[in-house]
Amino acid sequence: MEKGIADRAPAMEGLLSKLRSLDAYPKVNEDFYSRTLSGGIITLASSVVMLLLFVSELRLYLHAVTETTLRVDTSRGETLRINFDVTFPALQCSIISLDAMDISGQEHLDVKHDIFKQRIDVHGNVIATKQDAVGGMKVEQPLQRHGGRLEHNETYCGSCYGAEESDEQCCNSCEDVREAYRKKGWGVSNPDLIDQCKREGFLQSIKDEEGEGCNIYGFLEVNKVAGNFHFAPGKSFQKANVHVHDLLPFQKDSFNVSHKINKLSFGQRFPGVVNPLDGAQWMQHSSYGMYQYFIKVVPTVYTDINEHIILSNQFSVTEHFRSSESGRIQAVPGVFFFYDLSPIKVTFTEQHVSFLHFLTNVCAIVGGVFTVSGIIDSFVYHGQRAIKKKMEIGKFN
Repeated sequence: MEKGIADRAPAMEGLLSKLRSLDAYPKVNEDFYSRTLSGGIITLASSVVMLLLFVSELRLYLHAVTETTLRVDTSRGETLRINFDVTFPALQCSIISLDAMDISGQEHLDVKHDIFKQRIDVHGNVIATKQDAVGGMKVEQPLQRHGGRLEHNETYCGSCYGAEESDEQCCNSCEDVREAYRKKGWGVSNPDLIDQCKREGFLQSIKDEEGEGCNIYGFLEVNKVAGNFHFAPGKSFQKANVHVHDLLPFQKDSFNVSHKINKLSFGQRFPGVVNPLDGAQWMQHSSYGMYQYFIKVVPTVYTDINEHIILSNQFSVTEHFRSSESGRIQAVPGVFFFYDLSPIKVTFTEQHVSFLHFLTNVCAIVGGVFTVSGIIDSFVYHGQRAIKKKMEIGKFN
């Protein structure tokens, strides 16, 4: 048995000797090392560089990176949410209306749902809300549809002044009459001739708000097709297939549509989004005109690190102003936003760098810095030796 162990010992020694011959990192006795000042400086500098690169790589590993891809937008039947906050410093809230329409033919005229208005003074401060009937009711009893005054035992049913759609229709307020006229495609030339408008003090309320501005904000939910929405004075209606606004009741020759867009976005907000019209401001210097924004909307999908999906949009914009020429009205005064949708969808996906990728980069940093610093140290060392040798030769000569 002792003989078998003795036979295996040389074989094991031979195997270890072969492994030792594969050593790519031969060791040198410390007695043969020559440490230099330049080598110490290079080692310190390379260590600092190595540490900085490692910290940078660690930050990239700990924080999510965003990958961007482009693809054709194949979604159908979706809606588009438009969020806005616009301030008109020289246009009263009582005369501004909001309309939206698209190429499919769908129209939303004088939108009021999810829309909020704030009256503001010349300094931009919010004014306390007044009651709708600013002028107050007249003591005189309202006129009935049949022409007589309202009696105590009667139910009020005001006249629509020829704009009734049926014999039973009643217009009990100035707004009802204006809406009935709008549906007929008519304009209200003199509100004081309308009993409801006269009792509610329609013209007086507009005069009371003279010099005020309006902040209007909210959102619209529209079809995901090309279209436009606009802020303009007066109620709108269709006349001979043309979209027009009834400006006669306001008895004004000019409308100042100077405005500031506090916020405008299409869809939900997501990290990194930039809305180019946020904070945009324009001042009108002519008496009449239409300011137009032409917007290209790009559908966007953002998926965060927790796989929470945000469906939103980005957009680019160009601007144009149409003014009146030689005193002749060429366009409806107002601020118009024309939007179109891009067929390309942008997808942002947050994801972490894999640990193997991180480890590979760390090894590359350590090995690269170590190799480069070794080359620099060797160059400096041999350069110093060559200079020293030349100096010694020159000294002896």
